[in-house]
Amino acid sequence: MHKKATGSDKAFNIFIMVLIGLIALLFMLPLLNVLACSFSSADDVVAGNVGLFPVNFTLDGYKKILQETKLWKGFGNTLLYTSIGTVISIVAQFLCAYPLSREDFKGKKIVNLILVLTMFISGGMIPTYLIISQLGLYNTIWAIILPGCISVFNIIVIRTYMQTSISKELQEAAMIDGCGDFQIFLKIVLPLCRPIFAVMILYSIVGYWNSYFNALMYVQNSSLYPLQNVLNDFLISNTATLGGGTDVNAAEQLKYVTIVVSSLPLLVIYPFFQKYFEKGVTVGGLKG
Repeated sequence: MHKKATGSDKAFNIFIMVLIGLIALLFMLPLLNVLACSFSSADDVVAGNVGLFPVNFTLDGYKKILQETKLWKGFGNTLLYTSIGTVISIVAQFLCAYPLSREDFKGKKIVNLILVLTMFISGGMIPTYLIISQLGLYNTIWAIILPGCISVFNIIVIRTYMQTSISKELQEAAMIDGCGDFQIFLKIVLPLCRPIFAVMILYSIVGYWNSYFNALMYVQNSSLYPLQNVLNDFLISNTATLGGGTDVNAAEQLKYVTIVVSSLPLLVIYPFFQKYFEKGVTVGGLKG
């Protein structure tokens, strides 16, 4: 039976909804301003006349972006790095998390301790740079993809999900039926990990899409730059480098256009993973 809501309950629910609405509006205002600036004239953007709606609506900025080959090269690089990096990341993290979720894995505590220590202790920037160079990864796409392909936090989240959502008895039954560990992982564990699988894909895509530091440190060839590094070159420039122009006002407007263009793919794919996101975050807060 459902408990009948009292007056105080209704008032509290209204207060919560209003509060959530205000917080959402607070986050939406800067986004709406960026979107409005991208569709406004360059002079109005620089003059600060643009609020939440475009002023003197124009598509000039987007037309210039479509003609800029350097931006699309960075866009294509980012798609490549995100695709390859996500596959490597998902495979490596799930293969690492599965044995750590098994109670019969000897040495599990030691491995967990070593993994957790890496979250707080690292070699630092210079040793990492030397390792990248000595491995022959410097100035290659692998210097962008490999250093960040595995996250200990994600491994812990996946391990916790497997421990709390997949029964030990189910795995034991599969072993009795003659399945080996790898068959159990492929046929039992992975199909039951679809929610956390989707969350990890989203984490990986967002991480690679927004990544810029690895390219900044380990890549000199500008043709290998991902989108974020290309955008950084635009944002720190005092003149409009797009389309061969030198208008400072146009350069200011193009900054907003590039922000919209770079963010659009993530905004498009997020709704497809949103239903899994809450469950994945909840799992991350459980005791493993």
